Amino acid sequence: MPVDRMLPTPEAAELVGLIAEIAREQLAPRASEAEAAARFPREEFRVLGRAGLFGMPYPERWGGLDQPYEVYLQALEEVAIAWMGVGVGVSVHVMTCLALVRHGTDDQRGRFLPDMLGGELLGAYALSEPQAGSDVAAMTTRAKRSDSGYELHGQKAWISHAGQADYYLTFARTSGDRNHGVSCFLVPAGIPGLAIGEPERKMGLTASSTASVYFDGAPLPDDRMIGVEGEGLKIALGALDSGRLGIAAGATGLAQAALDVASSYANQRVQFGRTIAEFEGLQFLLADMAAAVDNARAAYLMAARKRDAGKPFSRDAAVAKLTATDAAMKVSTDAVQVLGGYGYTREFPVERYMREAKATQIFEGTNQIQRLVIARELLKHA
Repeated sequence: MPVDRMLPTPEAAELVGLIAEIAREQLAPRASEAEAAARFPREEFRVLGRAGLFGMPYPERWGGLDQPYEVYLQALEEVAIAWMGVGVGVSVHVMTCLALVRHGTDDQRGRFLPDMLGGELLGAYALSEPQAGSDVAAMTTRAKRSDSGYELHGQKAWISHAGQADYYLTFARTSGDRNHGVSCFLVPAGIPGLAIGEPERKMGLTASSTASVYFDGAPLPDDRMIGVEGEGLKIALGALDSGRLGIAAGATGLAQAALDVASSYANQRVQFGRTIAEFEGLQFLLADMAAAVDNARAAYLMAARKRDAGKPFSRDAAVAKLTATDAAMKVSTDAVQVLGGYGYTREFPVERYMREAKATQIFEGTNQIQRLVIARELLKHA
């Protein structure tokens, strides 16, 4: 069922409505088949980029639409309602653009952002490593000085869009300083010394490719560094706050999709001479699911509005990510229960939603890390 949204302007409502229409008509009918076949949705990303979704929260100067972040997130939620794998991909790509918007030079922005925001280029965020996931400062991938710029050596792990991306926003060590020795680079796909590992065999989000990225002396000119040398962790962690809101919005959309299927099924399934929706026990279950979805949406919108107002929002982003992804896991699990045996089959999409929901509690910082962020901010001001 359509979400009853409160958007700040008629233009914002029109933009979100356009993305919702594309999601319903072009994404939702393809999602199950593409996920079953592990088909990467490159053309779908291109369509969304050309419709303005990627540039929605970014300046018009570089091809964006200059909309508040809360508007972009509600459009992203509509995408995730239709196809979570595409929603996650949009969030990852838009996060790569943020680093360039905030820290790139005017020349870099002018060269790259129009195609990045317009959907012609698709990005990957190369931060995690096999032994540096939650502890990103432990990364060992390094960028060595060369006569013409830098050479990259090392391995990145769990990289969304690996093998499909046109560029990799890559974080690599340029000195031994744990907290100030990492720099950020915009690495084009296909350069010598860059190789992609075998795709991970995941339990969900199978249409979204995830693999390791290997660097063996990959050459980069100086103008491919984003921001100042040694400021990479600051760039990465700043982008992750916004990226977590993208995952929160996507998880909310996934939970909404599961609730919609469960509610529709409950109105149709007849047992003991009446629909199962008439049983109070099931009504209470659906009510709890609806409350969880509403709470998730409220959490990410609160964080987004603080971001739009220029206020600190790291704690709020962590709360939103934790709340929304836990809700997605619970609501999708309950949706399987509502459908009973049918929920456990691929005849209905709720078993896929349940598998996809699990990943949201892990990436962009596990929910245990979100609890650490929240607790530290809480105790800092106690």
